[in-house]
Parts: sequence; structure tokens; C-alpha cells
Amino acid sequence: MSTLEKYFQDSDYLEEDKPLTTSILEVVNLIDEITFHTLRNLYEIRLYFDKMPALSELQRIKEQFLEEIGQGYEVVLIPLGLEKLDQDTLSYFLDCYQKMSPTTDVWLSKCLLKDVEDNRLTLEIDSMFILERLKKKNSLINFRRFLEDVGFHDCEIILQYNEEASLDALHIDKTLKKYMCAEAESTAELAQRVQKATIECGETPIPKMKSTIIYGKRILGTARQICEVTEEEKDVIMRGSIFDLDVIALKQEKDIIQFHLTDLTDSITCKIFCKKEETPAIVSGLKDNNLFLLRGSVKYDANFSGEHCYWPNAINIMENECRVDLEDKKRVELHLHTQMSDMDGVSSLKELVSLASQMGHSAIAITDHGVVQAFPEAYGLGKKYGIKIIYGMEAYIFDDSIPTNQKPRYYHCILLAKNKVGLENIYKMVTESHLRYYKRRPRIPKRLVNYAREGVIVGSACEAGELFQHLIHSPEDSEGLKTLAEFYDYIEIQPLDNNYFMIEKGLAKSKEDLINYNKRLYQLGQELGKMVVATCDVHFAKREEFIFRSIIMSNKGFKTSEQPSPLYYRTTREMLEEFSYLGEAAAYEVVVENTNKVAEQIESLQPVPDDLSQPYITGAEEEIERLTMTKAHELYGDKLPKLIEERVAKELNAIIGNGFAVLYLIAHKLVKKSNEDGYVVGSRGSVGSSIVAYFTGITDVNALPPHYRCAKCQYVEIVDDGSYDTGVDMPDKVCPDCGHQLEKDGYNIPFEIFMGFKGDKVPDIDLNFSGDYQPEAHRYTEELFGVDNVFRAGTITTIAEKTAIGYIKKYAEIKGENYKRAEISRLKNGCVGVKRSTGQHPGGQMVLPKDRDIHQFTPLQYPANDTQSETVTTHFDYHSISERLVKLDILGHDNPTIVRILTDLTGVDVRQIPLDDKATLSLFSSVEALGIGEEVLNTKVGTYGIPEFNTKFTREMLLDVKPKSFGDLLRISGFSHGTDVWLNNAKDLISLGIANVEETISTRDDIMTYLIHKGMDFSLAFKIMEKVRKGRGVSEEDIVAMREVKVPEWFVESCQKIKYLFPKAHAVAYVFMAFQFAWFKLNHPLAFYVSFFTVRGTEDFDYEVIIQGYDAIFKRIKALYLKGTDISTKEVKELPVLEVALECSARGFEFLPISIFKSDATKFVIENNRLRPPLVCVPNLGKNMAEAIAKAREDFVFDTIEDLSQRARVGSALIDKMRELNVLENLPEKNQLALF
Repeated sequence: MSTLEKYFQDSDYLEEDKPLTTSILEVVNLIDEITFHTLRNLYEIRLYFDKMPALSELQRIKEQFLEEIGQGYEVVLIPLGLEKLDQDTLSYFLDCYQKMSPTTDVWLSKCLLKDVEDNRLTLEIDSMFILERLKKKNSLINFRRFLEDVGFHDCEIILQYNEEASLDALHIDKTLKKYMCAEAESTAELAQRVQKATIECGETPIPKMKSTIIYGKRILGTARQICEVTEEEKDVIMRGSIFDLDVIALKQEKDIIQFHLTDLTDSITCKIFCKKEETPAIVSGLKDNNLFLLRGSVKYDANFSGEHCYWPNAINIMENECRVDLEDKKRVELHLHTQMSDMDGVSSLKELVSLASQMGHSAIAITDHGVVQAFPEAYGLGKKYGIKIIYGMEAYIFDDSIPTNQKPRYYHCILLAKNKVGLENIYKMVTESHLRYYKRRPRIPKRLVNYAREGVIVGSACEAGELFQHLIHSPEDSEGLKTLAEFYDYIEIQPLDNNYFMIEKGLAKSKEDLINYNKRLYQLGQELGKMVVATCDVHFAKREEFIFRSIIMSNKGFKTSEQPSPLYYRTTREMLEEFSYLGEAAAYEVVVENTNKVAEQIESLQPVPDDLSQPYITGAEEEIERLTMTKAHELYGDKLPKLIEERVAKELNAIIGNGFAVLYLIAHKLVKKSNEDGYVVGSRGSVGSSIVAYFTGITDVNALPPHYRCAKCQYVEIVDDGSYDTGVDMPDKVCPDCGHQLEKDGYNIPFEIFMGFKGDKVPDIDLNFSGDYQPEAHRYTEELFGVDNVFRAGTITTIAEKTAIGYIKKYAEIKGENYKRAEISRLKNGCVGVKRSTGQHPGGQMVLPKDRDIHQFTPLQYPANDTQSETVTTHFDYHSISERLVKLDILGHDNPTIVRILTDLTGVDVRQIPLDDKATLSLFSSVEALGIGEEVLNTKVGTYGIPEFNTKFTREMLLDVKPKSFGDLLRISGFSHGTDVWLNNAKDLISLGIANVEETISTRDDIMTYLIHKGMDFSLAFKIMEKVRKGRGVSEEDIVAMREVKVPEWFVESCQKIKYLFPKAHAVAYVFMAFQFAWFKLNHPLAFYVSFFTVRGTEDFDYEVIIQGYDAIFKRIKALYLKGTDISTKEVKELPVLEVALECSARGFEFLPISIFKSDATKFVIENNRLRPPLVCVPNLGKNMAEAIAKAREDFVFDTIEDLSQRARVGSALIDKMRELNVLENLPEKNQLALF
């Protein structure tokens, strides 16, 4: 019922003792809708009339309404249902529209309504200036939308310019000045109210005009600030934005929707109990909007948070008020810091660029401290938001002409790239500053700036710049100031409050001093004919975000100022007012004219090339084709089956046609070299989706559909009807042609998973080398391409959530604050993502073609700015250039090292291990094959120490799934690596009997192959898979298409829940090795345990417990499990080692004591069917010390403890520990003969 009764009588919005008056009830049935515009304190009431009522009648209704709600509000009545739009009606609507949109359409009120006929409106304007303003601000479009909204469709608005208007030039100037002042005043008033509410939208430039109910009823009333609500209250209205939205599923068809609400005075946790069928609509409304009005009760939550929480019973979406820049010609910001300015800038680049675009600014500069790491992201955002990015840096320059016995001081300086040459020169300067001149900061000699100045604009920067510092410390030296200024292309001045800290530090006495500094710099520019520009020195987008920077700076040891620095992004009007002390003309010059002049000198640039630049290897295309076809014919015969022939042709066309043959050949050479040196290589990622990768030896994963093949006569039988997930699981069969036992292979993985639907995605070939062999693989890469053409892939480390929370707690302690959990979460979100340091990818190498300069792609630096490092990395994070330069993922991994040990101990080639071995498969569902009971091992499955399946979570998954095939193991691997794939998804479907294991979604490939089998178009199946694997769910159109091919509803719902899906090829590679390790555990147990403890157990081997045997190990495991969430990180690492030790002991294999004479430095060894731990397992005796002892022992045996201490340099504390553990055996303290 859309009447006032709905809003008042049937709600708790009106006190019980205040019933509606008779007069207002007379118009109840006329009312269609009421909207409260919070920021303007305005009620918009829409009523139905047969004809336009008299103004006196509308005024009477307005007064009646004000009697009910109280004075102090603006009320606008909008008549609906009118059939005719006459001149009086239009005048009234124009007045209403002005009241509801005072800032957007101030110029519309300056029009004269000339004529109205058949919904055709003629407006007369007597000023070309006003006519241009109307066009630029879309006033007529917005007003027409308003008229359509109230029932007058197909309106046509005609503007007439009256050239004969009798206004002299002076009168026009005065009139326009009055209008502009009115607009500025209106904007300033709104800005103050927005600032008070401290809510701004991020990317929507046009405010929404109406509030909408998404939960409960419409809310009427005034919101209170969250910080004011400190006790339990029954009826509280709040407004603000929400974050950290979450849904907690309950039993009995109920959900809890939980989120935090903030108005920036404070934040509070909100909770809504609702029916499950209501949840999607509410969540959608909360996700898709920015500003809300809520009504509900505040209660103390004693059971969970121990804080007051807000329980809304109504939520309305509010109109979003956005910051606008209303000046006709707008300024350009030339000094701005992003999150890449180490622990200084706090706003994301997206927020900054979108804000500049929203304000209508033509360009924006990026000038981080000493780095250019925001450039790649900035380019994409510039294209997205249609704004020119100026690529620059706030450099640290110093005068290297100063004698070496004097410590040169560094100053800030702005470098902006004018063109491509300038961009590369800045990159080169960044490299030099990090590799040659780094000293606490990446410094650049002024001499180098002059040398590399072509294409670069140099600015004087902030108060830390050379000119400002000279003014402070040598105010009388005008000639010296002029000499220094000659170095710069423009001079920079900043808002006074930016430098307020100078007054606190005694560097200035008052604001008047700060004004005089800026005036002197402006005068200097006039004297030298150099531009002076005004910048904000932006460190955050919005004024209220200063607290994020204060938190970070406080944790860096800086004292927080009592007056927060207003280093936020300002409008043109704000900056003009800030520099008004220079005079109106000068202020406009430095704020608008000169910043635009600088921007106009700068070309639109691209910081990183578009295309992939690969190293050249002669004949790479021919070699890849030769290797592929040779292996294909070797396995499948001279005449390839059609399916295989077509698959190979498709892949080779994509790989060679898109220029990726070099990538395949490099990977082939690396794997071949490692294999020849005795180390297997494991593939990871999606490379196993490529049959060419299999034929060239890059991966062991065969992506073809399940099939039989005969190694003797090359008979092939392909089983592609979907009856088997993997070839391994097909029944054994003999060749019908020659009677030889057929091999079973094929995992049915589409090539598109790896290189996209068109086959043009740059292949990312990840390879797991043995950790022992990784350095050799890196050296081999340098040998192939030249040491000067191979660089380690750089990474950027940012503030993580836990770190941010630690910062906030420390800041709260300093400030004496006690933040609620919701407010801590808000502050955390503002700190997360700020750059802390740099590093290197664990195995990634970027390869530069020999005919290219690295500075066409990225500068260089040391990881973490460690000038002692021998490694040089890319300055840009590798993700931003991985499709521009070839990235080789040469990763170090434990598994290939374990395989090497197993092979050395047993002589077994892991590739010959049968993947359909029943006894080995049984370990994944029981412990029976180990010959010991479940109660002895404290587990029902035999996967202790087996990668992929050794955690408590995956062991429970094994019990739920009860794997009966290799394919089931693949699905479990996919379940465990996905997000929202197993829990609350596949697990429920299996346990409720809705779907079996084989039908559920485990990997991304499952979606595509299943939909194709159901008859869906190949390209659509691929698109749906891509959406789901990235957590985007499926659209309504997708659901319709899925239903058309008879896809069950549970499958559709499962797709909607998934946030991330693992590639099947990756799962196959992992399960390969897991199964092989399980086979060794069953058939060569001592070799398995030795390899496990040597590679994975030495650091976390609790020798003092394990040497005591089974009972002590079992007791320790039980004690750790009883700790629950209180278990420490160290204990978490110890637990899997203890479990393998328990199993080892239970199977009858003893651990020998560590011996100073017999133990290896770092490896477990087998002695008479028993295991001897290495020296490194002595607590606190590290790898280097263990190796030093072993090396000293090689020279000659230790004869005394004193000898051990002296030759191996073992400290007394370690000697005491070894004596306590009897590691020293009967070794005497000193040589007895020496006593005589």
C-alpha cells in the first residue's frame, strides 16, 4: 500500500501517541511515493491528480505534511497523472527540479520559458555563455529525464538564443559573475554537507535522484552519527557506506547477512536475519550501491563480538553525492603519489584516476617517490577512464660535484616524460639510482639528470626541493636562488597547510611566512620567465583518508601532527581559493593555465609495449614441429588417427602462428638438460593441456582423450564417449592386432584451457625443478641467452591484512583510542595494498631479446634494495610485463629432489610405476595395505607424507569421497585447490546423493567438457567456464543456454557458488607424483621415509620426542591436536613430520641416535634397516654448522670435544646440547696425553 498510512500508521516510524491528523488523511490516497533526500534535508512527495491543482492547494498539503514531520525540512510536491503540460505546470516542475538539483542545474534557472505546445518546450537564452554551460552540464537531458519520470514522455526541448536581448556587456559580466558566485556558493554549501557526512562515491559522476528500499520499509527521519551511538537503543537511523559483506548460512532456511557500516565518524557491525530466498536480493542491493540509510536497533552482542552491533529492520539506498569540479577550464594535477610510494601514498591508483576523470580533468601525473612501479596499471586506467596519464617521478637528486669528503644532501625533484625518449631516459635514471647510487634512497646525481634530460621536464617539487630549502636556510641569497632555479623547467608551489608542519618544527613562525615563501617562488618565476605551477602533492584521494597515512607514518616512527596534512586531490575552485593571496589573475595562472601548459607539452605515452618480444632462436618453429611429429609418429604410428592429427595441427598452428615456438623450445631445452643431469622435472599450471608440450617432453601429462595404444604395433583405440575420466582407469586390454598388453593414457584436457579459445594467449610454462638443481637451470638459461639478457622477475610486497591490523593497534595505543572491530576493519582496508618492499619471484626469469634495450620495458633494481645482492630484478612487478617479455618459471621444488633420492636408493624409474596399481590406490581410502590398524596410526587412510593428500583437510575429503580410481584422486586435488568448490558445494551434493563424485565440478576443465558433451556450442562452453573459474558465476543468458541442453539445476547452482577453479592439467601433474610416492611407501618404505625426512623433515624434526619411539610420538601428536586453534606456527609444521615418524615406527622401522661420527650433515641414512638422523636435526644446529662439522670430520676424526669445538668452531651452547643428547657418544673432553 503506497500511501502515508504505509509510511506512518503501519510502521514504527511514528510514536503511538501521535496519530495522523484528519487533514492529512484527506490526501493519503493521493500519495504514490515519498523519498527523503538526506543531504538536502528534503522530502520529495509524489501525488496523483486529475489536473494540475492550484498552487494554494499544493501549499496547503505541504503545510499539513510539515505539521506531521516538524519544521526544518524542505518539501517538494510532485503531481502525477497529469495529461497536459501547459506553461504554468512546466514552470512549477522547473521550480521543483531546481530545488532537488541545485548544483547540477543552476544554469537552467536562467532560461526564460517562451512557449509550451504539445509537449514541445521552447526556452529562450540571452547569453551564449549560459547556452554553452547548459550544453556542457547536460542540464536539458537531465530535466527531460525528470519530466519523463513524472509522466510526460517524448518531450522536446528547444533552445532559442535571443541575439537582440538588450543587455550591454557590463550587465552581462555582472550577471554571469552573480550566477557563477551562486553556483560556487551552492556547490560549497553542498560540499560542506557532504564533508560533514563524509560520504563520497567512487566512480559515478551523476547522482541518483531517488532512494530505493532494499529491505524493510521506507525510512523517514534524520540519521545520527555512528560515533554518537554508544549504548543500546531501539530505534536508530544511521547512514553511510558498507564494507566486508558476508553471508552466514544457518539451518532452518535462514541466513545472517553481516557487514560493517561507516559514516567515517566511526564504524559498526550490522547483522540481518533473513529467509534464504530473500538473501540474494538484499546482498545484490548492498553490493551494487554506495550509500545507504538504515533503521534498526543497537544491541550488545555478548556471545560473539563483545560489542554493540546494529540490527537493521530497514535499509534504503540513498543518492550518491559525488565531488564535482564546476570550473569551465580545469586544472591538472602534476604531483601525485600512489600506493607505490613506499609507505606514504595510500589511495589506489584506480581511485585517483577515476576521481580525476569524474572531475573532468584532462590529465593526471603519477610522481611516486623514486620509483615508477605504478606506470603499467596507470596506462590501463587512463584508457578506461579516458584521461591522459603523465608519467613521472619525484626523484631524489644530489649534487655530485661536491667534494667526496663532504656528505651531499639530496633534494626532491619532479621528472615528467614528454615523449618516448624521455620515458626511456627516466627508466635509465631509475636503474642508475637503484643499482649505482642507492643509499637509503634511490638517488640521482644532477649531472645524470642533465645528461639524460632529453624528453624530460624537470620541476622543483615540494618544500623538500632545492629551491624551497634555499629559501628557508638562505633567504637573503637571491642570486644563489636564481642560479639553482635555472636547473628547473618550472617552479612548484603547494597549499599552505601542506607545510603546516614547518610551523610546528619552528622552520616558519606563522602562515604568513608560508605565504611569503610561495609569493617569493612566484616572483622568481616571473623574474626568470619560468612557469610556476600549483600542485596538491596528492597522497590520498579524499580529505578523510589522511588517517590511513597517519597510521602508516606513525608505524614508520614519524610523530603524527596535531593538524593532519590535507594532501588530498582538490578541485580547481578549491585551489583557486587556496592561492587567492597571489591575486585573482596570478592564482588562475598557477592553478589552471600553467598546469595545462605543462600537460599540453606531454605526449600520450605507453609505458610498456603491447606485443610480446621473444628472444630469437634460429629454426625454432621447424624444431618444435619436428620434435612434435617425431614423437607423435613414434607413439601413434605413421598415419595418425584423425582426432590426434587434428589436435596436433590445431596446436601447432596456434603455437607457430602466434610466434610461441621459441617458448616451447626453451622449455624443451631446460627439461632435457635437467633430465640428462639426473633430475626429473614436474610441470605445473595448465601446460599439460597441450599435447605438443607432451610430445616435446615438457610435460608428462597427455592431454588427449582416454585411449589405448600398443607400444609394439602402434594400434590406437580412442575412448571419447565420456565413459572414463582418465585412460588410467580403463580396464586392462590386449592389442587385437598383435596380442601385446595395451598401454592406457590420456586425461581429456582441452588445449583452450592453456592458450585461450583463439590459441593466442601467451603460454605460461611453469616447471618444477629440483630445489638442488634450480641454480644450475638458471645458469643454463643465462648460457642460452647471455647473462646480460636474463633478469630475475621482480615482485612488489604490499601491506597485508595482519600487518595492517598490527599498525592500527599500535596507532590506537599512541592516540589513546579504543577502536571497534568494524572501525579496525575499515582502517585496515585503507592500509592494505600500500607498497612495503620489493622482492623476486622464486624461480621466474625474464628474457630480453638481444636486439632490445631493457629500458624499453622496465627499469632494473636489486631485490628489496639490497645493494649487496648479486641478483638484479625487473623494477616492474613481473605480472605487468609477463606478456611483453618471455618469463620462464624455473621453480625449485621438493618433489623432484625426493624423486632423485628415491631413484638413487632403489634404481626404480618413476615413469614406469603403474598408475592403476590397486594396492597403492587403496592407501587413499584405508591403511590396510600398510599392515597396521587405524587406531595405531590415528588415521583411517594411509597418506601421511603423501603430497596433496597429507593434511587433515584432504584426509577428511578422502574419507568423504572414498576414491576408487585415479580419476577420483584428480577430482579431490581439484576440490582441495579450488575456492568454494568443495565446502558448501560438491561435498553437500555428494553427501545428499544429488550427484556422484564423477559428476561434480572439480576443475575448470570439467565445466567445458561437460557442457560440450551435453551438446552446447564449443565457444559458449568455453566462455561459461572462463566466467566460473574466475568467480563471476553465470548470467541469466548462460543459465537459459544451459537449461536448453538439459543441464541439471544443481550444476547451475554449483557454478554460481565457485570463486576459483584449479586446472585439471595441474591436478594431474600433482597426483602423478603423489601416486608415485605412495607406491614407494608401500614397496620401498625405508627409501620413502629417508627421502621424506631428508627433504621435508630436517627443519621440523623433533628429535628429542621421535628418538623415544612410538609411544612418545603418539602422545605428542595427541597433545598438539588438543591445542586446537592455540597451536603455534612452529607446531603446525612439526605435526606432519611427527605423523610420518609415527607411521614409520608403527611399521617397525627404528630411529638410531644422532652420532658425531656416523650421521651425515643433512641427510638421513639407512643402517641395517634403521634410520640415522643427520647432524642438522640437533636442536639449534643449523645447516652451515652441520656441514662445517662434516667437513672437519673428513680431514680426520675428532678425538676430543675440544678438537670438535676448535676445528668446526662449535660454540659451548651447542656442545652442551650435543652432550645432553649423547650425540658426542664417548668423546673425551680433552686429549689425556696433552695433560703431560
